[in-house]
Amino acid sequence: MAIPDYQTIMLPLLRLAGDGAEHRFREVVTQIADQFSVPEAEREELLPSGRGIVIRNRVGWARTYLLHSGLLEATRRGYFQITDRGKEILAGNPERIDIRFLERFPEFQQFRSRRGTRDRKPRPAKPPLDDTPEETLDAAYQQLREELETDLLAQVKAAPPEFFERLVVTLLLKMGYGGSREDAGKSVGRSGDGGIDGIIKEDRLGLDAIYIQAKRWDSNVGRPEIQKFAGALQGHRARKGVFLTTASFSREAEQFAEMIDSNIVLIDGEGLAALMVDHNVGVSTVDTYEIKKVDTDFFSEE
Repeated sequence: MAIPDYQTIMLPLLRLAGDGAEHRFREVVTQIADQFSVPEAEREELLPSGRGIVIRNRVGWARTYLLHSGLLEATRRGYFQITDRGKEILAGNPERIDIRFLERFPEFQQFRSRRGTRDRKPRPAKPPLDDTPEETLDAAYQQLREELETDLLAQVKAAPPEFFERLVVTLLLKMGYGGSREDAGKSVGRSGDGGIDGIIKEDRLGLDAIYIQAKRWDSNVGRPEIQKFAGALQGHRARKGVFLTTASFSREAEQFAEMIDSNIVLIDGEGLAALMVDHNVGVSTVDTYEIKKVDTDFFSEE
């Protein structure tokens, strides 16, 4: 049997997870291939780019959409299991699960229409038919990036707290802050002094300091937490602070940060994931496509 498309894989994948156990993605790919009787030769079939195996790619996308719909949840790196919602869906004995089926869930709707970063325009569910090839390619890139950011955030939330501290250090260093890794490692996550989780140099010369608060939360960060952080900054006579969280900030928290004298930058979960992609933290380049055009100067007469 030929390799099924990723939407066809969604229901079998959910059924496979229906036992409630934690499943390893690598093993699930083999189980799905067995279930569809995919020939051994086709199990090694590569994507047109030559980077990645087709069956693994399609099972991966099926898992991604089920995760964003709340039917599956990531438990740790490379592992997942079914949720209560997923069990309820299976109990209803659906004939098929695909994108149209998943659109009933608010989380999936938000995922399909959300902004990856605050300055990014919302992406339509499907590219207009009159889009140019370049616009179609750009829309596909944006979709890949948004799904990557969401997957990254899920991985961060599933990781232990000490991993989040190391992530903050690595990200700030990649962004050009903190001086050396040794300096940053001594500062972040160790002080715990009056609402301050860490202090890091603004540049390699250490001309100024940035105070850090890092919260690996699932619920919104409200105004009281920002007030506490602002008070801690004043207590240290500090002017600059960064508050990072895996969750989001309430509107009241954002408004308070905007109106106070201290310069506090709020980085929510989506912003954190976007920065990780921008600065190549926790991600690797799978492929690079070069867009070329005719060099008219080459053909012009001298």
